[in-house]
Formats: sequence, structure tokens, C-alpha cells
Amino acid sequence: MKALIITGGECPTREFLRELAGEADIVIAADSGLDAAIRAEIEPDLVVGDFDSLEDRSGLASIPPDKIVRYPVEKDDTDTEIALAAARAKGADYLIVAGGGGGRLDHLLAVASLFSRSLPPREWHTLHESAYFLETGESAIFEVYPKSTVSVFPSRGEGSRGMSSLGLKWPLKHLRWERGYFGISNESEGERIAISAGTSSLLIILPGGCKRGLE
Repeated sequence: MKALIITGGECPTREFLRELAGEADIVIAADSGLDAAIRAEIEPDLVVGDFDSLEDRSGLASIPPDKIVRYPVEKDDTDTEIALAAARAKGADYLIVAGGGGGRLDHLLAVASLFSRSLPPREWHTLHESAYFLETGESAIFEVYPKSTVSVFPSRGEGSRGMSSLGLKWPLKHLRWERGYFGISNESEGERIAISAGTSSLLIILPGGCKRGLE
């Protein structure tokens, strides 16, 4: 079951956000993610958060009360974490985060840290980037533009070896990364690339709107 979490910060374009919502089984707006959902004419199945950062509070009035779950401002978890937990509680096992780009650095790092946990999101889309999580040993194909910037990070800050790739200017095969190392600003040679994770899970960062292709 696929869930889309729309959160605050810079979101993908309206068209891409609507495409993501159309492919999801459930859409959850986290706090000011509701503003982005309304601008994209997406009706969320659930809205959660403390709503302290909503731009337009009238949008909240348009949501049926039984679809709103309010939380106090002073709480341990972020609104995005609460939305992810709600999606898992409803049976979602493929989680996509949209938003979280730009703005405060601590908020950006908070979303990035989610990929170091158990049951991490599988995709993260902002206005300018699309990131995909690969489990240890997992392989994936991505649809990109020629000469797209491709960056690869071991997602838990671990070292990594045993990776491989096709379609990158600088192949990943034979690379051995110690803890804290990564590959930034690689380049795609064509319109499709393939990446296989090795001993560590990976976070693949691509230009915004690039999608995972069929195997």
C-alpha cells in the first residue's frame, strides 16, 4: 500500500504532486502540507499536525472534521513523523514524502534523518530534487535526463562497498566508501541509469521529477 505524505517546505510542481497523489492509495497532509495540497487541488484522506504554520487556515475549515487529527505544538515528534506513523498504522508499506525543501536547515536535516531509521520513506520529492531509497542489495532503474546530476549517499552514514551502476559517467563499481563518505555530482550519460546498492542502503538524489522506472 502506497502513501503520499505532503509536508511543509518547498513541494514538487503542482503537476508532479498531482501525479504522485494519483498513484497513492492514501494521501496525508502534515500541517502546512495542507496548503500545498489545496493549491494542487488534492483532497487529502487525512490531515495531521499542530497547524502552527498553515498559511491559510480557511483551508482547514474545508476538511471534514473526521479527517483532521490535531496535536499540541509542544510534542516530541515532527508533523511529518506523525503523518508517517499514521500512514503505517493504516497499512502503508511504501511511503513517499513530498515537500521539505528549502527553508530551515534543521527541518531539512530532520527529513533526511528519516532515511536512517527502520521503515524509512522510499521516496522524497522537493521542488528541485527527487530522492530514492534503496535497501541493502536492492537494484533500481531511474528515468533521467541526459547529463543529469546524480548523487549517491549511504543512507545511514555507514561505509559502503559492492555497489554497481550503469549509465553513469563515473561508475560505482569497485568503489569502497568508508564511514561518512559519499558520491556527489556524478552525471548520467543517457536517459536511463541503473544503480545497485551494496553493503549499505543508499539514498539516490536526482533532479526533481525524475522517476523510478520499470525493471
